[in-house]
Amino acid sequence: MLLYLFLTCFPFLFFFKLKPVPPWPTELKFSFACILKLITNSLDITYFTPFPSRMSLKQMSFSSKVDSFEAVEGGGGGAISVLDLPDLALECIIERLPPASLCNMAGVCSSLRSMCTADHFWEKHMRNKWGRIIGPAAYREWQWHVALRKDSSHLKQGRPKGLMRILSMVRPSWWFKPKVDDDRSEQSSLPDDSIMSWFLALESGEFWFPAQVYNRENGHVGFMLSCYDAELSYDQRTDTFQARYPSHGRRAVAIENNVPWERLRAPPIDASLHNLHISDCLNELRPDDHIEIQWRRNKEFPYGWWYGVVGHLESCDRSENYCRCHQSDTVALEFNQYAPGSRWRHSMINRKEHREEGNEADGFYGGIRKLSRVEEISTWKRLWPSEILQ
Repeated sequence: MLLYLFLTCFPFLFFFKLKPVPPWPTELKFSFACILKLITNSLDITYFTPFPSRMSLKQMSFSSKVDSFEAVEGGGGGAISVLDLPDLALECIIERLPPASLCNMAGVCSSLRSMCTADHFWEKHMRNKWGRIIGPAAYREWQWHVALRKDSSHLKQGRPKGLMRILSMVRPSWWFKPKVDDDRSEQSSLPDDSIMSWFLALESGEFWFPAQVYNRENGHVGFMLSCYDAELSYDQRTDTFQARYPSHGRRAVAIENNVPWERLRAPPIDASLHNLHISDCLNELRPDDHIEIQWRRNKEFPYGWWYGVVGHLESCDRSENYCRCHQSDTVALEFNQYAPGSRWRHSMINRKEHREEGNEADGFYGGIRKLSRVEEISTWKRLWPSEILQ
């Protein structure tokens, strides 16, 4: 009986000896446990490395890095290495890291540095934080900045040569030239033209970029409900900006500090602040439409954008059923932030022949933009002055 039982069970014992259970279920469970622990620890990179979790982006240096994760671990046998995770899991972790933690992880080893500095991980951070105030003009300015840094050796000579000479001829004259830090360029292993480099330059305040400021110069009464071009630098300590407005006429460069985010925007028209915007909305303007119009004091001044609405003609009884203002060649513009009777409250333009209209006394009205987006209109209404202007 015992012999029969042994002969019956022996094949099964032999099979289990030759075919052990594969280790991948345990490894897979272990990998996912690591990922879960990462997420529950708010993606704090200090779980893996001894780098401080609140390191300033401005203080982040890429000049001295370790080349292996084992060097950081210090030979602690059996320690969990982030590099042991599958590539897909590691990328999922990296794409959820905030910028400061992403910089810390880039300092762990060369493998993680190449991953954490990739553009596709920084595009989301760039868009989320800076997308609302960064436009084509700022991107061009960054390209100038990168080109100047690459050719910075020519700055030490009295006369610019090669690319520097060309840039000095075609670069907008009123923007200040960026400061080129040769030491930082030599120490950094981060490519100048990477999105991460651009993000850190914006974050540190070393890069000045063009944008527009609502109610410039701390809400100066002469600029209420207007938006003007400026050059901006970010102050990470106060989470505000410093604005430098271009000189015009006899006025020197004006500087404003502590400009908040809500008073900034990217230029809606990618054009020089002295160029007339050719309107493409004149034929569709109707009463109560919200508009922005270019205006400048005289020919030497730059254009600013001023908020207004399309009004009714004097011959109209303002009845919705009988209004024919949209069929007239004349368009009435109203700037209701000014008191009734003010010379700034009303203006008339020709729908078919409008270019730039005005005189030295009342200023010059330029191109018109029709506002359709709710966000743009609500921004202007939020900035409405507390008192009617005279």
